[in-house]
Amino acid sequence: MSKKHDAIFDDVLSDLDTPAATGGARGSARFLKRSTAISDRMTGELEEKTLRWVDPKDCRMWERHNRDYGLLNEENCRDLIDGIKAQGRQEFPAIVRPIDDPDYKYEVICGARRHFAVSWLRGNNYTQFKYLIEAREMNDEEAFRLADIENREREDISDYERAIDYADAIARYYGGKQKAMAERLEVSQPWLSRYLALAALPEQIVNAFPTIRDLKERHARDLKPLLARPATAEPVLAMAARIEARQQTARNGRGPFLDALDVVKQLKIAGEEPKVKPARKTDDATYRRSSGEKGVTARKKGRKFILEFEDSMSEASLRGALDAFLADRFGK
Repeated sequence: MSKKHDAIFDDVLSDLDTPAATGGARGSARFLKRSTAISDRMTGELEEKTLRWVDPKDCRMWERHNRDYGLLNEENCRDLIDGIKAQGRQEFPAIVRPIDDPDYKYEVICGARRHFAVSWLRGNNYTQFKYLIEAREMNDEEAFRLADIENREREDISDYERAIDYADAIARYYGGKQKAMAERLEVSQPWLSRYLALAALPEQIVNAFPTIRDLKERHARDLKPLLARPATAEPVLAMAARIEARQQTARNGRGPFLDALDVVKQLKIAGEEPKVKPARKTDDATYRRSSGEKGVTARKKGRKFILEFEDSMSEASLRGALDAFLADRFGK
């Protein structure tokens, strides 16, 4: 028997010689349960994982984690903080990997909010709580995909955070090839393309929104055509700079923020090309007795002619202008 199988049997059968194991039906039931466990382990149907309770101070965020840890606070983590308090512990482990760092033992791949919640509790007189982790060995590309899978449907990660993560990953892991990245993530290329377009928005546009959490993928779709043409991009960026100044004033506690819908509305208005009114068609013609004289203006309106002239015209000038009009009208 292999060492692996020996270890399995030793672990499962280690307490078979205890008094409880010799107690008739109860002992038989326990033996059957342990036998089933042996079978599950040997066939691969049961996968055991080692979970650890650690001090969150032993863990640092992965530098390419797809969540901005700096945006986490008591308010947006309150549901998780209250849940851990109610349950008496963290229910689902964070995924980490061991690292060689004198200050930390692990790097957090998935579980930033859980890390913040436990850290907050420990810093607010709930020192009994620890951080539940599952340590795995993985490379950076595997870590990226794992974090993406876990967080892709979470609404508490902003579109912009996800977009920046994708833009970094496509260059870092997939040689800039969108098709290769889409296949690896099992998403469509158009879907991925929309997020990459969001990540490519100019800094002025990003800063015009109250926070990056307010900036959505659909906003990039709305603004992309305006930013693609110099004639419209320039006024849009100029408006974004003005809005950014207002938002910064609000961040400093003076005045309200301009919400995301109004930001997009104002940027789109700024990018509208001025509409040139078509020249009004006119059948106006001016008739004179001779050049330099005041004339008679003939304007066609429906089936009528309207003749206009200044009341200061002399009789000779008026007769001459009218003769010119009649000659043009009747070919005389």
